[in-house]
Amino acid sequence: MEIPTNLKHKPVLVVENYDNADGKQAFESDAKGLSLGLAQWNDRGKVDISGKVWRHTGEKWSRQSEELPINRILDLAILVAQASIYFQDAYRYPKFYDPENPIVDIIGVQGNRMTVEVDTNNPMIDEDIKLFHDTWQKDGEILGERFRILKRLLEEAGY
Repeated sequence: MEIPTNLKHKPVLVVENYDNADGKQAFESDAKGLSLGLAQWNDRGKVDISGKVWRHTGEKWSRQSEELPINRILDLAILVAQASIYFQDAYRYPKFYDPENPIVDIIGVQGNRMTVEVDTNNPMIDEDIKLFHDTWQKDGEILGERFRILKRLLEEAGY
């Protein structure tokens, strides 16, 4: 499906027909495209790059389409990578985490930090973390493929 160019987000790089590649939702997804472009919130003299997931209801472009600043996309990728590392060894804890020390890692970014931790404020965390782990394991092939592609691209880019 062709991504619209007449809206406030101005696509520069696009992945059309993303619904055919959207993980477990492939060929049945309402996420019809991905784009990197000029953010819809840009003001005169201030330009940000954003990424957008374009969702379509079958009749029109959905208001549930999501646009994120590029740094947040990368921060989410960092969080996903950290989760992958964490869940490789989480089985060592009876509850898949240490209730006395729920901090997974502290990641320095721009002179500050992102503290990644198990959400012990979630009253269902003991059940939810096991469901999360089981789902992560089931999705291993889909995630692993994308991790390998990301690794290759980052290496090609010199990172």
